[in-house]
Amino acid sequence: MKERQRHVGHGSWYLLVGLPTAMVSMLILPLLVVGTIISGLTALPVLMRALRHWSEWHRRRAAALLGIDIRPRPTELPKGLGAQWRHLLDDTENRRDLRWVLRHVVTGLPAGLAALACVATAVFSVAAALLWQLFPQEEPLRLLGAVPVDGWGTALALGVVQGAGAGSLTWWAMPHLARMHARSTVAALEPSAEDRLAKRVGELADSRAGVLDAHGAELSRIERDLHDGTQARLVAIAMRLGLAREELPDDSGALAKLLQEAHEGAEEAMTELREVIRTMYPPILADRGLQGAVSAVAAGAGIPAEVELGELGRLSAAVEAAAYFIVAETLTNAAKHSGATRVTVRLTRQDAALLVEVTDDGLGGVDETLGTGVIGIRRRAAALDGTVLVSSPAGGPTAVTVELPCAS
Repeated sequence: MKERQRHVGHGSWYLLVGLPTAMVSMLILPLLVVGTIISGLTALPVLMRALRHWSEWHRRRAAALLGIDIRPRPTELPKGLGAQWRHLLDDTENRRDLRWVLRHVVTGLPAGLAALACVATAVFSVAAALLWQLFPQEEPLRLLGAVPVDGWGTALALGVVQGAGAGSLTWWAMPHLARMHARSTVAALEPSAEDRLAKRVGELADSRAGVLDAHGAELSRIERDLHDGTQARLVAIAMRLGLAREELPDDSGALAKLLQEAHEGAEEAMTELREVIRTMYPPILADRGLQGAVSAVAAGAGIPAEVELGELGRLSAAVEAAAYFIVAETLTNAAKHSGATRVTVRLTRQDAALLVEVTDDGLGGVDETLGTGVIGIRRRAAALDGTVLVSSPAGGPTAVTVELPCAS
């Protein structure tokens, strides 16, 4: 019983408060228009922020009535008028706020009036039954719509019947009506399943980009440590072994053979370490950057290569490494399989993507199923959500176009 009373009280109060707020909400859209006309472009973002606070207050009230937890939506504006307008146009929450205003007016007014009628009728019935004598005889109190009250018996009987009817309706209907309105409010201001999925995909993309950046930075650090530390020590060991071999007398026998094997093993280890470093994170990227590294790999491609570099801006380590390896693998494929006499490498930045284009004048007819190296290029691009387009008709030319997302 107490739980029901609490639901009835909270539901009735929720709807009664919603009635004047729905009346106020009727003025919001005209205020947005008038405020923008009077104050210019600077007013609308501020007014929309005020609307966000207004809708969030209703959203919190509805969630509290339903007993659910909600995540607060951002209410702050970015700095700068341009950033504010971009936020205003791109943020789907703003459109959701505008739709909620219309819904709140359409549903809040009748729901609030229904609550007011039920509660007011119940209170009026009790009060009027006790004060029926104050009404003039020519205009007596009428209860149940049309029955005149002419005595205490009629007043108490009709007052009890009318008050009980209104109270019963309030008891039964108000909690349901309030919860229906609250669910409508939450649904109007909550992201849809598609919006939540898109947001989650964006969060995962940002998370993966951060992981790839961290991975690239870690590979760069390991490369520097191996290059400056381990490789330098191997070089020193190899030099000392070489000096030791020179100092040994000619009749050293087994000792000389052991030193020779150790010396050759150290040199082989250095060669293998250089290959590991080169495939892990090219040192030339750290030394010259992407533009210098691409120019260097094109110069050693084995066929004449022309490099065209646009303004690339700042790129993450993962994107730079992927672009470098893609260019290197494509040039290697062209030199080995295409029979080309010339190749062109073009790197440009288009909005939030790095475009890598490698074109040769070879025989064409690239077949990815034969292990031409394109599969490896596709895998490198796919790791960054990139795309690869290969155009290689029989007779040539062959064009490999790779687009790598690189939004900052």
